[in-house]
Amino acid sequence: MGKTNTMKPKLPFEIRKKQFYALSLLGIFIVIFQLSYLVYKGKQETKFPEIHFTNSNEPQLFLTEFDPNQLNEKQWENLGFTAKQVKTILKYKEIVGGNFTSKEQLKKCYSISEEKFAELEPYILLPEDNSKNSKKNFTKFEHKELQIKGKFNPDLYSQKDWENLGFSEKQAAAIIKYKQYLGGSFVSKEKFKECFIISPENYQKLSPFLLLPEKTPENFERKYQNIASEKPKIQYFEFDPNSLDTNGWQKLGFSEKQASVIVNYRERNLKGSFKSLEDIKKCFVISEEKFNELKPYIKLNLIQKASENTAQNIPEKAKPTTDFSKIDLNKITFQQLIEFGFDEKSAASFIGFRNKLGGFMKSSHVLETYNIDKNLAEKLINISPLNNMNVQKFSLLDAPEDWLKNHPYFRYYANKIIYYRISFPKESTIFEKMKAKPEDEAKMRLYLK
Repeated sequence: MGKTNTMKPKLPFEIRKKQFYALSLLGIFIVIFQLSYLVYKGKQETKFPEIHFTNSNEPQLFLTEFDPNQLNEKQWENLGFTAKQVKTILKYKEIVGGNFTSKEQLKKCYSISEEKFAELEPYILLPEDNSKNSKKNFTKFEHKELQIKGKFNPDLYSQKDWENLGFSEKQAAAIIKYKQYLGGSFVSKEKFKECFIISPENYQKLSPFLLLPEKTPENFERKYQNIASEKPKIQYFEFDPNSLDTNGWQKLGFSEKQASVIVNYRERNLKGSFKSLEDIKKCFVISEEKFNELKPYIKLNLIQKASENTAQNIPEKAKPTTDFSKIDLNKITFQQLIEFGFDEKSAASFIGFRNKLGGFMKSSHVLETYNIDKNLAEKLINISPLNNMNVQKFSLLDAPEDWLKNHPYFRYYANKIIYYRISFPKESTIFEKMKAKPEDEAKMRLYLK
């Protein structure tokens, strides 16, 4: 019996020993698995796909002031983001506390590229950063309460009506543009809601008062295409093609780019003037159909005959010799440049470049003329004086958009200037933001007040 009693405790101990080893191995295996999973998950979360924005197929955006905290998914997509990017932006918004508190914070969202942020920044209703001074200056972006008097048809509202309703001037203008983009009508409450500057909160207030169908008609796409394809009616007027600038040609139905081509064709190829109707017809951006529409309004014959008679009545020997030491570089004519020794191509380039600048501010600018004889140009600027008192100047804050986009020294920075001057009232800040090359900035400042 003694032997039997001494053998009994050993059996449970061996079993417990094996159980302990098995549980230890299982625990080690679980820990290793968890660590491996965490490492794998971390790698997956930190390797974000690189996002690029392309401009080739982006829809036209009607940008105006907006609060990014009030935008829903559809409105973010209307700003040019993909559905995937929008989800990331909204998730980031939750991570930072449910609201963006500054532009600086929004900029850190990796789904918004630097290029896209620069495009949107002037319109974002947020302070620059979280500093106290920035928040004090942000008071101008406070939203007005909508003043809704009763039911209304938004298709009949003018820009002033939208302003009276409580929207800012820029927001009201954008709403009108959006209506035009749709073809002249909001069509339905669904389409009205898609206007990205109308926040969900404001839509909820407006919706009961909108005299619009709830749903968009099924044939809306077809109607929109028909409306978009209609040509605007043009009010033609009598004009002299030799005195018409780019704005004048645009009033006759040409695009900004086509108008520039016509003016360049006249200044460079035809030495500053159309000599006949045939010259106008040969310009490749003027179709035969368009030329026939313009022909009854062109007043060129009298000018042409007068110039021919003047040329015929002045004998070659009787033509005076020009004293170039008294001829202002900003007033020298095509014929005088020919007399000085320039060929026709160089003379036309000289006149064309001077017209685009609005006049030379420095004699050295003459040397930047395309296709000019540099040696002859240096000789001219050493002889002829320059009077720049009558050269038109603007400030960056009030310069017309057409002037900025067509001026040789401003056109490469025009879009940035137009964006930044909305939010920044000082020229020094605008120059700082657009990061122009020092030599470009020096040239631009010559044409600023």
